[in-house]
Amino acid sequence: MGKGTALITGASSGIGAELARLCAGDGYELIVVARRAARLRGLAASLKVPVRCITADLSDSRAPQAIYEETRGTPIDILINNAGIAVRGLFAETDWSAQATLLEVNMVAPAHLTRLFLPDMVRRRSGRILNVASTAAFVPGPLMATYYASKAFLLSFSEAIANELKGTGVTATVLCPGPTHTEFFQAAGIEDSNLVQGGNVMGAAEVARIGYRAMTQGKVQEIAGARNRWMMRGVRFAPRSMVAQVTRRLNAGAQ
Repeated sequence: MGKGTALITGASSGIGAELARLCAGDGYELIVVARRAARLRGLAASLKVPVRCITADLSDSRAPQAIYEETRGTPIDILINNAGIAVRGLFAETDWSAQATLLEVNMVAPAHLTRLFLPDMVRRRSGRILNVASTAAFVPGPLMATYYASKAFLLSFSEAIANELKGTGVTATVLCPGPTHTEFFQAAGIEDSNLVQGGNVMGAAEVARIGYRAMTQGKVQEIAGARNRWMMRGVRFAPRSMVAQVTRRLNAGAQ
């Protein structure tokens, strides 16, 4: 008999797919969510547990409710909000529809999904939530302003509900990776940035293992990688204007 069911968004590749493999390896049945149906089916075929694939676009404000309705009757023991997108460029020059889509996917959808599934977990006094944020959550991010701000929201939101959930049997964890080898770089158009070219890039499987372990241990926050942890500690003591300027150089194209 399996441990229960894990629902994972953004599961078609990268960290999301690796988290799905970890959940499956631990005996959880899966509900995987992404836009790319073929990728989801390929992932499902590679796993040895029951997998239900839901094709959904989280930029559609109706998607979280539709996902909840489609899974009604299946207790969700783990909710992993992993889906995320980025927009690069000067905020004043970027397309607003792209920015609005980012805010919907990175902030509204995870908050809405959490609100839908969390009451059932609290009633059962059992459940785990993992929100995948970023080390971007700790700093202002010129040239990717809304992406960095959306991850700051996810960090603050996760820490707040983790406090609210004390004593309920339910935990909330936020994972904050640094640059990670996934398709995200290409999708966001940042593969030429100094941040990516700088070499401090972790593998998706390693990041997923760190996040999964933190979630199972009930930790509130986990920064993936020792170097990233030291860097984030350091920025707390630096003037925010200086941090913003350094981050802008990292987000700029490599010369």
